[in-house]
This record gives sequence, structure tokens and C-alpha cells, in this order.
Amino acid sequence: MNKYLIVDLGTGNSRVALVNEIGELIDISSFENKYYKDQSYDDAQYFSPNYWQRQVMNSIKEIISKHPGIHIDAISSSGARQSSVLIDKKGDSLIGLPNIDNRGKSFMKDIANKSDIYHCTGSWVTEDCIASKIYGLKKVRSDLYDQVGTFTSLSEWIGYILTGNLCIEFSQATETLLFDLDKHDFSEELIRAFSLQDIEMPCLAKAGDKLGNLKQSVLEDLGISYDIPFIIGGADTQIALKGAGIKKGDIGIVSGTTSPVVTLAKDKYTDIDQRCWTGLYLGGEMFQVETNPGVTGLNYQRIRNLLFDKVSYDDLEFALDQVGEIKCVAFFTSLDFENARGYPTGGFFIKPPFSQDLHREDMAWAIVADIACSIYHQYSQLISMTGDRKKRILCCGGGFQSKILRQHLADLIGKKIYLPHNYHQSSVLGGVVVCNDYFNLHSNFDDSFIVVEPDIEHNLIHDYYKKWERHRNRIMTTREDV
Repeated sequence: MNKYLIVDLGTGNSRVALVNEIGELIDISSFENKYYKDQSYDDAQYFSPNYWQRQVMNSIKEIISKHPGIHIDAISSSGARQSSVLIDKKGDSLIGLPNIDNRGKSFMKDIANKSDIYHCTGSWVTEDCIASKIYGLKKVRSDLYDQVGTFTSLSEWIGYILTGNLCIEFSQATETLLFDLDKHDFSEELIRAFSLQDIEMPCLAKAGDKLGNLKQSVLEDLGISYDIPFIIGGADTQIALKGAGIKKGDIGIVSGTTSPVVTLAKDKYTDIDQRCWTGLYLGGEMFQVETNPGVTGLNYQRIRNLLFDKVSYDDLEFALDQVGEIKCVAFFTSLDFENARGYPTGGFFIKPPFSQDLHREDMAWAIVADIACSIYHQYSQLISMTGDRKKRILCCGGGFQSKILRQHLADLIGKKIYLPHNYHQSSVLGGVVVCNDYFNLHSNFDDSFIVVEPDIEHNLIHDYYKKWERHRNRIMTTREDV
């Protein structure tokens, strides 16, 4: 049975997993990602590629040392979207620009024809995309920019350091603002719009293809005497959805730090009101249409750390399941997506005076309900654009560890939702499917699901949604651009 190493580079944390071809997790090694502030900007962060490379290699070595008898048949990777590594003219990794880097924000006013760019790329012109970050680097840090020869996405950078071959997967290329969806290629016109003509674009590649074998120097460093192919992965959202078993026409929801809501389509779709993002799914053969409430799961994690530090996850979930009355409304999601704006404020809405029977469980319940409502709202927006003829609603990601969230969402949508049994490891499973595709192996672990039925007698979340919508509309009156 084949064994794979899957490298998953996230935003807050990263991991290397050893897993077999049927999706059984053998071992995993994780590390926290380290970022630095660039003091030349108001809001810029970067990471050291050399440091991250050492972390990845140390994790691989740790797993190999613990399982010396296991033969590794392939390595693949997934990476956070809108994150890149810039490669200098000598071919060395120069600087990492993560998705949380906003160095381009104050320069977006320089970019003309934003509406045309949206309909060409499927993305808004904001500081989030890779071109905007590189443009911001050029405007202020010419000392670094002048060294840049090319770039790649986070997932394909792993392939570059392991094989020496550079590429970018279609799912990541569409996150650059330099990619023409109609032509399925980088656009010279878009490159000129961001004044990046002196940077070479990476070659395009498909998930499931072999990038190359690991370099001899890497094999020697790992103490391995046989060749290992690196199989191209891609963007973490798309990889997670592949692990969940998404098919054309399904709705996929990946709940983590944020909670993208997507569907796959054969034909390109961009909304006249720019209420969605459109990119490419793995391999570039289908379009991925997306809405996104912004930050979600991070809010639950933080209130757990703040108010329930010594309470187990299961005990907290049990306590939340006992809540039978709405005592406050939470609003902490970050994106007014259909208006391409961020919410400048949020918080708990409580009827004054402060009630003595308001408990911490009520506040945590409201946070989970806020996440469910925000996902449901984006689901409704997506359905209003693409139609309500979807096959299944597939849910994956660590956020769905909360059974309360699952039930809230099924109740709000009024339909069954499906979770693969390893929903919390979907990005790892997606990497397995990518490797299996290369070896022409059938991935049959996507045939079994946890099914959550809507509870027609559960009215509390519906009552909450009405209150949530009212407060959302109030907050929207003070919204500002993302």
C-alpha cells in the first residue's frame, strides 16, 4: 500500500502528515508559522522562507526517524491562498508574502479599470491578492523588489525547494490578479496594470502531475536512498474540497479560520454586481465560484481561550447544547462580501441593563450561531446567483468539529449536510487523492459521510437569525472598504 507525505502550509500553523493511500493517518508533525512586521508599512507582514524551509524539513525528518521501515511513494503539498514566495534572480527564495500581508492596501488607488479586472480575473482589486502585495513591495521596498526574478504560491514553493523545478498550479494562479480566466493564462495587460513587467511569470501546472523527483541533496539530507516523486497539489481550499469528494454541482463549505462557500461549474461565472469570486478548481478544468463571510472559526477559538481555558471541547459543546434562550447576539464575522467591504466594528448586542442571568455559555453559543448565520447568508447569496439545483452540501474543515455548528447550519439551510468521516483532515485527504490520481489509484474513502438532518422543531436558531440580520443591517450603515 502506498505511503505519502503531505505538506500542508496554513496561515497560523503548518503540518506534515504521513498517510496511506486509503486516507489512514499514520503520523503528523505540526509547527506554528512565524511572521515579522515590515516597519516600512502601516500593516505589512512577511515570513522567512529559509526558516519555514527548515521547519518543513525538520518535520519530515522527525516523521522519517519515527518510521524508518516505511517506504515513501510520493510527496505533495497544499498551501494557503493569496500567499507567495518571491524568488530572486539567482533562484534563491527571497521573501515570503503571506495572505495576512497588507502592504499593497494604500496603493490600490493607483490601479485603473477595477471593474474590468474583476470580470477578467474573477477577483476584486484589493490588497489581498499576490499582485497587490508585490506592487506594494515595489512602491516602498525597491531594494528587495529589484532582486525579484519570479514568484510562486506557497504550495508550489514546497515543490520548488524539494525538486528545484518552479511552477504554479491553476488554483493558485487565479489568486494573483494577473491571470485571465477566459484565456487560462497570465495576461500581459494585467501584468502592465500592476507594473510588474520585469518579473517572470511561473509556468502553469496541473494538480496530480509530477513536478519532478526530489533533488539528490534533499534525499541525502533526509537519509533516503531511493527516488521520490513530488506530485503537484494546489490551493488549500480546493485541496480540502477534493479531499471531501466535491463534484460539479455540489456546494462545498470549508470552515476554518474563514469559511469559503463554493460551487464548481463548467462555465465561467462572474456577477454583474461583483458579489462573488471566481477562480479555477484544481487542474484548471472547472471554475470555482465562491462567497465568503471572512473570519469565522478564529472567533470561536478565541472565546474558548478567553472564557473556557480549562474546559474540554466536548464539555463546552455539551454546555452549549443546553442553551435554550437567546440572551445576546454576536456579530464578529469580518466581510460584507456581496458589497466587497469589511465590517469596521462588531461585538455582542445585549439588551440593557446587563442581565445577571447572562452566562459565558450564552456568549459562546452566540458566537457559534454567528458563524452559522454568516455561512448561511453566504450560502443564500451563492444560491441566488448560481441557482438552487445543487446535488449535495459538503462540509469539511476543523470548524465542523462543533456539532452545534453543524446542526445550526443544517437547520438554517433546511437540507441535509454531508461531512466526510475525516472532515477535519480534508486538506491531507485531498493531498492523498492528488497522489492517488498520479498513480491511477481509486480513492474510495469519499463514499462514506456523516449526515446531519435539519431539525424541523429547532426554532431557536431561526429566531436568532432574524435578530442577527437586524444587527447586521445596523452595522452595515457604518461599513468601510475592505
